[in-house]
Amino acid sequence: MKTHLLHLALIGLLFALGFILPDYHQGNFSRIMVLAIYAMGYNVMFGYTGMLSLGHAMFFAAGMYGFGLSVQLGDLGVIPAMLLALLGTAAFAALVGALSLRTIGVGFMIVTLMFAQAVYLTILYAGKYTRGDEGFVLQPEARTIAGMALNQPDIRYFTALMLFGLVLLGTGLLVRSNFGSVLVAVRENEERTRMLGYDVIAHKMGAVVVSGVISGLSGATYAALFGYVGASFATVQYSIFPLLWVLLGGMGTTLGPFVGALLMFYLIDYSSGLTNAYMLIVGVALVLLVLFARAGIIGEIRKRWVPWLP
Repeated sequence: MKTHLLHLALIGLLFALGFILPDYHQGNFSRIMVLAIYAMGYNVMFGYTGMLSLGHAMFFAAGMYGFGLSVQLGDLGVIPAMLLALLGTAAFAALVGALSLRTIGVGFMIVTLMFAQAVYLTILYAGKYTRGDEGFVLQPEARTIAGMALNQPDIRYFTALMLFGLVLLGTGLLVRSNFGSVLVAVRENEERTRMLGYDVIAHKMGAVVVSGVISGLSGATYAALFGYVGASFATVQYSIFPLLWVLLGGMGTTLGPFVGALLMFYLIDYSSGLTNAYMLIVGVALVLLVLFARAGIIGEIRKRWVPWLP
């Protein structure tokens, strides 16, 4: 009950902020909530199941391009394009899982990285449709639902909040289900979980698909709300970002991905206004985190003061 109330309180706070934030910060929070969905998807696979992926941008890009190309080339509406993007991402995640789960540890990391690079190169080679590095812009009239234009700041913010809230509540339920408990058991001791009679591979496959679909939802939502689809979102950098957000906020926590995305977004935003070497500041902050808060911000709070935090 405390967990659900905490999640609802965060959603309520973000709802209230939608009416009082200045335009600049309202736009930032819209972007942060979409990226936090991406981080929550990554957290299902890494934070709860213990599988470290270095190629998660392939799922974000699959959702983004699935949506963008459906709108641009297929002339579909927002909702049909979103559903098609999620179905395509789910199928792609199942394929990746079926092949990558033949490996473990470092091998799994390398295979996911190779898949992500293959997706990135495919986007570049299919430049006739994807526009390669340049990407393409989705026109505002193609991004409307029931007459509501998703490029309008208020509609964009509350649409991002609605999807963020659904994913937050959904992942909260998932990790407390029997399925989620088995994922945590796999993370803690895979062999013992297998000895207890659980199908470890099936649960890992489920984690990959769920993680991929949530990440794909984030990519499709980004394209729908911000109107841009580009190959930069399929690079290694965008595979590293969710890892950093989860580590900063706290892996294996439901609130950690949002906290990590929020803090890193504003850390980069403010430090880039001070110096061109802003990534050095970000790097120092991450080193300090590893030294003094190894469980991440929410993880340390849970470990030291509030043990019931999800």
